[in-house]
Amino acid sequence: MAAEAARPRVREFTAYSVGGGVALLSGLVGLAAGVCLVVAGTAVPEDTSTAARAGLIALGVVVGLGALFAMCGLNMVAPGEARVVQLFGRYRGTVRTDGLRWVNPLTSRVAISTRVRNHETAVMKVNDAYGNPIELAAVVVWRVEDTAQAMFEVDDFEQFVSTQTEAAVRHIAIEYPYDAHDEEGLSLRGNAEEITEKLAAELHARVEAAGVRVIESRFTHLAYAPEIASAMLQRQQAGAMVAARQKIVEGAVGMVELALDRIAERDIVELDPERKAAMVSNLMVVLCGDRSAQPIVNTGTLYQ
Repeated sequence: MAAEAARPRVREFTAYSVGGGVALLSGLVGLAAGVCLVVAGTAVPEDTSTAARAGLIALGVVVGLGALFAMCGLNMVAPGEARVVQLFGRYRGTVRTDGLRWVNPLTSRVAISTRVRNHETAVMKVNDAYGNPIELAAVVVWRVEDTAQAMFEVDDFEQFVSTQTEAAVRHIAIEYPYDAHDEEGLSLRGNAEEITEKLAAELHARVEAAGVRVIESRFTHLAYAPEIASAMLQRQQAGAMVAARQKIVEGAVGMVELALDRIAERDIVELDPERKAAMVSNLMVVLCGDRSAQPIVNTGTLYQ
């Protein structure tokens, strides 16, 4: 079982933001006002004091630069995307509302995709619970649930998910055998649904620290390693033949029992124990044999 992860030091919360349309309009108005002030300062008659002209120009420059600076807080947030907001290194929230949004221009904004992703592992060779070398691969469907944890709790959440997925798949493989061989217990081949549920649970425990939610996990490749595949195939074929023979014998015994009961019930012929044993032997040979029986017509008596 995976070790319990430490409690996260930071959790996602909504950052303060306003509609980008209003902010963009205000910035354009401020920029236009700054340009007008500069133009007005340069158009003042020469007999006006130099201080007044310089004041208008300086005020226009300040207003224009302030408007441009304020417009730096505009962000385009696409659907399925979030922006992690930081102010001087401190987490100030996450913007998930899509469209044009405005936040404090002094902050930094990092885009994180919240779309559903999948990760498919490479084919790995591991030993199962019986020590047999097997090959397996899995695909994991996941998405970022907590952007703050994904950003600050791990170094690279995508690489973290990839590494933990491979570790979970290897751990599940060594916990269970490829095939139980008629023994009680779960096996990778015979109990795929139960094993994938356990894989999903272990993955969830491993990647929870990164703010990631596992949606689904499935094995995409499961087979014996090439060096033992032939031997294991012969073992599976032998097991299938034994199981088939067992079913045939069970059916044949039932048919023989039914035949003897019907003969005795209808009083067709009275058989002593020796002849009854011979009849049972013949019927079992006919019913359980691989080849068709060759009929022999007895023209004598029952005992000749």
